[in-house]
This record gives sequence, structure tokens and C-alpha cells, in this order.
Amino acid sequence: MWNKVEAHMIDARELTADVDLCLPDGRLNPDAIGWSRRPLHRCNLNGPWGRQKRWDHWAFTTKRFALSITYADVDYLGLVALALYDFETKRVIARGTARPLGVGFKQGTRAGVGDVSFTGSGLGLTLTQTAAGAMVECRFADVEASLEIERGDDESLNVVIPWSERRFQYTSKQTGLSTRGSISAGGVSHDAGGFATLDYGRGVWPCRTTWNWANAAGVEQGNRIGLQFGGKWTDGTGMTENGLMLNGRLYKIKEDVAFDYDRGFDEPWTLRSPHVDLRFEPFMRKRIFAPLLVASAELNLCFGHFRGTVEGDGSGPVRVERLLGWAEEFRGRW
Repeated sequence: MWNKVEAHMIDARELTADVDLCLPDGRLNPDAIGWSRRPLHRCNLNGPWGRQKRWDHWAFTTKRFALSITYADVDYLGLVALALYDFETKRVIARGTARPLGVGFKQGTRAGVGDVSFTGSGLGLTLTQTAAGAMVECRFADVEASLEIERGDDESLNVVIPWSERRFQYTSKQTGLSTRGSISAGGVSHDAGGFATLDYGRGVWPCRTTWNWANAAGVEQGNRIGLQFGGKWTDGTGMTENGLMLNGRLYKIKEDVAFDYDRGFDEPWTLRSPHVDLRFEPFMRKRIFAPLLVASAELNLCFGHFRGTVEGDGSGPVRVERLLGWAEEFRGRW
């Protein structure tokens, strides 16, 4: 299907037409390998049971809070996880539930399309998605949120990571979307104007994986800026999930970006490549360890600010001084 000699050329392939992710027998469709500015892939997964992973993850940032919403089906479990991170008090309010075999879970095959609804175990989640944006309402513990996401004509980063013809991942990162609404914690309502990122994933995964993810959004010098970087899990595939969003347009970063950080996770990180020179300064960290029956997952998630320069394909150098976002390390056996 492809070889190592050609791998460095794959990330130059921009897709412009709709395409099936998989062949009828569940293997990766060679025509699906590449990246696009719009969600063009139909994620018709048909891989071996236990290896298929489907998730819709929304992350929202405001000056005061980060709100994380995950709705996922990993074949043997359906998962709903909601968390609110308070940057002022450093309080974390998190609730979640799991259902064996993903009973009752339903997810769309196109990124950013389809509605999600879940009620149970003290959680409530409603997600309504349209071409123009999305509406999210959720409740858990003493938290309630109602948010409107404006997608408009914003581009996004959509890419297939091809480990092999039997193991692969499609991801859509819709970054720096403007949001408005409210978040209530402990009976106190707060304005939730800020930014949202959708991490939509559909793929057939190996048993063990490690990744880094970094993301940020904000307005600096009159520009709406979004940063999106991934590492480790894409190494050696010829593809990256790296990009710069500038006023709603995607500028692809085609080389790998190296994440350098202390395993204590509290010291500043660096992200570097020929076109990226960023320092990430964390101010809040959360470690999450989740034993999932025969599987397990460990996430070290840090919130902080990015400083430095980044240049996408055709953007010219862009300077950021204090862009709010996060960086994380994930290690899983799933």
C-alpha cells in the first residue's frame, strides 16, 4: 500500500473529495491516506472487535475554567467523562461512567455531524451539531454548562495516521472555535465566552500506545489563533497532526514536532521543529489513572500558556505571547 521510502511524501497529499476510511474488509482504504481542510472521511469502521476506538472529545477554555467532555466507545466499554478545571481555586470536579460493550452508545461516521445524548449515573449530556456549529449542555456534581459553539466557515485539520493497513486512525481537530454561554459551579454562574476544540477520533488501534497532545487558542494582536500539535503516536508514519489556525484558516505543519518535558510535568515544556519554537509554562496539572477491566490508561494533563513562534505552510512566522491551552502525555493499554 505504501512503503518507508514514500512515507515522507504522504503528508504532501491534500484530499479534496469525500472518501471512505475503510475498504469493505475493514482494511485502511489507500485513497483515504492524506489530510484535508474539511471533514471528508466517512468513518465506516469494520475492524476486529476490541481494536476499534470511537470518541468525540470536546474541550472548552475560558479565562477561569476548562471544561472537558468525552463520549467514547472502545468496543468493550462505552465511556462518558465530564470534568471542570478551575484555574483560580485549582479545584477539579470530575465524574464519569462506563457501560460494558458500549450498550446504548451511538456515534456518527462524519466529524462534527450527528447528535449525542446521555443520561444516567448522575450525568447529563446533550450535544446537537449543525453545519454552523454546535450546542452543548451538560450537568454533573454541582456543575451545569450551556455552551454554543460557532463553527462558521472555519477550516479544520483532518488526517489519517497509517500505522499499517490493519491499524490506523482518523482524527479531526477542530481548533479555536469561538464559544459563548455559561458555566455554573456550586450555584454560581460564570460567563463562558472562550474557545472550543473538537477531537474526533475513529480508528483501529494497537493494544499499547503513547501520545503527546498540545492545543491552545486565543486572540493576540487582533488575530484569532489556534495551535494543534501531536507527537509519538504519529512517528514514522509519514503523517502529522500539526497545524496552525489563523483567523479560521488552516496552515499545515508537515514535519514532526518534538515534545521535551520533565516527567514530573510541572516544569516548562518545549515544542520544537524547523518551524516551531514554543515554550509551554504549566500552572495546573491533573493526573488521571483509569483501570478499565483488562486495560488501563494514564493521562498527565497540564494547563498553561504558550510563548514563542510558529509557522505553518504559507502563513509566515506567527508570534504568540500568552496563549492559553494544554499539553498532555497519555499512556494506554487498551
